[in-house]
Amino acid sequence: MSNFIKEILERNPVIPAIKDEKGFQKALMEESEIVFILTSNLFNIKGMVEELKEKGKIVFVHADLVEGLSHSTYALEYLIKNTELDGIISTKYNLIKTAKKLNVRVIQRFFLLDSISLENSLKYARETKPDAVEILPGLMPKIIKRLSNELNLPVIAGGLITDKEDIMNALGAGASGVSTTKTQLWDV
Repeated sequence: MSNFIKEILERNPVIPAIKDEKGFQKALMEESEIVFILTSNLFNIKGMVEELKEKGKIVFVHADLVEGLSHSTYALEYLIKNTELDGIISTKYNLIKTAKKLNVRVIQRFFLLDSISLENSLKYARETKPDAVEILPGLMPKIIKRLSNELNLPVIAGGLITDKEDIMNALGAGASGVSTTKTQLWDV
């Protein structure tokens, strides 16, 4: 399945990441084929996914950040069965393993704070076998390059991306894509 994500990112290296209603409305109008829903709740997630799918979008939902749902595998199964999502984003090992068992695409998100978190991220990505990884913050060219080389998975850089230079640096370092909530960068 990672080839699917890689192919999408080759055509759409900048991923609109939705954090509020304004971003959601803008994402509906964007040409990008793929979007990340970062914040949602139990009441609006189904409608958000439906509207984005009607516009032909590939939708990944950050399963950890759906307000009103716990981080249990039952909550994840509910989310998958009650929306038309194409995949999930998560930092939670149990959710990633469950999603993989349910044949749902997974982007595993890692917060890289130090060398220990980097080594743990490599270890967990090898164990869980996500379809792609997203690293935050996305402003670490050497780390992006290392992850791209060692994991042989699409690497998405996210977090603290503030301008076109950040996007170009991440892509130049080997990132397959860059996710950002900065709506002014979605057309870069």
